[in-house]
Amino acid sequence: MIRLSSQASQWGFMTVSMRSLPGRRPFLTAALAIVALAGLVAGAITAEPRAKELFGAKKLPAVAAAQSFGFYSKGCFTGGVAIPMDGQNWEVMRPSRNRRWGHPAMIALIEKLSRDAAADGWPGLLIGDISQPRGGPMLTGHASHQIGLDADIWLTPMPNRKLSTQERENISATLMVDDKTHLVKDRLWKPMHTQLLKRAASYPEVERILVNPGIKKKLCDTVTGDRTWLRKIRPFWGHDYHFHIRIGCQPGSPNCKGQEATPDDDGCGKPLAWWFTEEPWRPNKNPDAPKARDVMTMANLPKQCQFVLDQPDADSVEAVTYRGGGGVPIVARAPEPDAPLPPINGNAAGLPSAANAFIATPEIGIPLPRRRPPANVGQ
Repeated sequence: MIRLSSQASQWGFMTVSMRSLPGRRPFLTAALAIVALAGLVAGAITAEPRAKELFGAKKLPAVAAAQSFGFYSKGCFTGGVAIPMDGQNWEVMRPSRNRRWGHPAMIALIEKLSRDAAADGWPGLLIGDISQPRGGPMLTGHASHQIGLDADIWLTPMPNRKLSTQERENISATLMVDDKTHLVKDRLWKPMHTQLLKRAASYPEVERILVNPGIKKKLCDTVTGDRTWLRKIRPFWGHDYHFHIRIGCQPGSPNCKGQEATPDDDGCGKPLAWWFTEEPWRPNKNPDAPKARDVMTMANLPKQCQFVLDQPDADSVEAVTYRGGGGVPIVARAPEPDAPLPPINGNAAGLPSAANAFIATPEIGIPLPRRRPPANVGQ
């Protein structure tokens, strides 16, 4: 007789009554061997590395032409460059995260914004997360920022002195929105905040800028004159201390999947009012559900991402740091002719339903009412 004890059953272990198997030791040995083999197979499956661990371990970008693969929340990129830790009009925050990398077009845009914003009177940019050196899912935090085309900029202006490394790691950003009323704190919001967002939205390559719904409402209530740029300002959970710039897929990236265009109106109508109802802020019904980044394996990413992981590192951080004015010091290396990049597999292994935020994000601009996602999804 083979039976499961209550404790062993809880953990999936099998116990055997030796008295019930006289003369059946060969059978017992074979049964235990099968159980052990099954355990090894199950262990091998569960031990499959998560994509976030593989991409998070890469300290330098892949030496290849700049190219984005997949979607903002499900992809990777090659040819990444780093924005310098310090510029005339910016400083990089949280440097230990190693997330100051992006597609050259993204890094060039940040540098341009820093100059134009300074001319407008903004003291300088504090730059948050852009991407990991090769993109991909991050170890913590964002669901997006995976293809080098997203960047976070703090709403706190740069101080008039150089911050120390310790300050960059630990200093807190200013929360601009009251978490109870979901409205902007009027004592903190200045006209220069509005001008900074308007300047960022003015660039044609910027497709959308994610902000807290309270910030969107503040703009809707106060902006006069030209309001066309407000269509790019899209409300979303979080984003109460920074804004999130997203640019479109760049030339030379045929396997990059973009989002639909934002609506033509200013986005200040009925969909915005939904954010100030109870529904968007109800507690998550399943707070312990795994986040998409925590369960993704390479099978869930575009096939090209394995190529991205396998490419050699750049020689050094200095060799692939953006120099400004279009100077991008990176050596482009095309794949070998007999090893072309595979096409994106639209039928890649799916994710658990609890992690379905990693499918292509629906149009989130001024969204239709829908349930609140788990924390950190969609950022």
